Amino acid sequence: MFAANSLIFVPGSRPDRFAKAKAAGAGLTVIDLEDAVPAADKAAARDAALAQVALGEAGWGVRINAVTTAAGIADLHALAAVEVMPATLLVPMVESPVEVEIVARVLGDRCPALVPLVETPRGLRHAHQIASAPGVAAMMFGGGDFSGELGVALAWEPLLAARGAFIIACAEARVPTIDVPFIGLEDAEGLQAECAKARALGFTAKAAIHPSQVAAIEAAFAPSDRDVAAAEEAIAAYDAAGGKVIRFKGRMLEAPVIRKYRAVLERKGSKSNA
Repeated sequence: MFAANSLIFVPGSRPDRFAKAKAAGAGLTVIDLEDAVPAADKAAARDAALAQVALGEAGWGVRINAVTTAAGIADLHALAAVEVMPATLLVPMVESPVEVEIVARVLGDRCPALVPLVETPRGLRHAHQIASAPGVAAMMFGGGDFSGELGVALAWEPLLAARGAFIIACAEARVPTIDVPFIGLEDAEGLQAECAKARALGFTAKAAIHPSQVAAIEAAFAPSDRDVAAAEEAIAAYDAAGGKVIRFKGRMLEAPVIRKYRAVLERKGSKSNA
């Protein structure tokens, strides 16, 4: 199960920043071996990431390189040999469910929860099949590379159609969705506005690229105490009725509505469940 409301990325080549990133309080702290790490530093970054994971502390994830690259194959080879796996593994530039299957087969029964990143039009075209692949716990919309593919700004309006298609594909597969980071580090109002739009569209989490962004993302995506109480009350009434459709406080409670309420309860403990 993937229940984080927020993620934060930290370059694997900067182990001096690992503790600061973790202290930001995101649901998942992801050590990045891909975009944030120059080619010459990838081996050292991989070693640093695996050393951190080996300490056994909860809440760490790793973003490997694409499995269609030599660096990605090296990442998988190293992971297959470690004693302690990260709880979550992010797989970038996924364009086919075959890439997810490769990761799952190489890592076997110890394979972490997988989060493929859809970052290209081809990946978006196959998003439902990717999301439906065994081992996929969530999907992330990689808007940075996607905006480059389209030749548009990394902004809400140019990527709205792609985000909508992504949400629909993942909803059909019933997996949670993570939105791309907001790149305006000094634009607190812009971050808050984009979080609200992303949640309204159906995203269940958002990534951060700086510790200062985490609190706003958590506030936007974590269910409120009122939401949790309403969910608990509705689920209790539905279960007491034996799982039958009932009228409760002026609305009908049926299976799809209850699934939404159960998702609220799953997300109330983001920092402990990811």
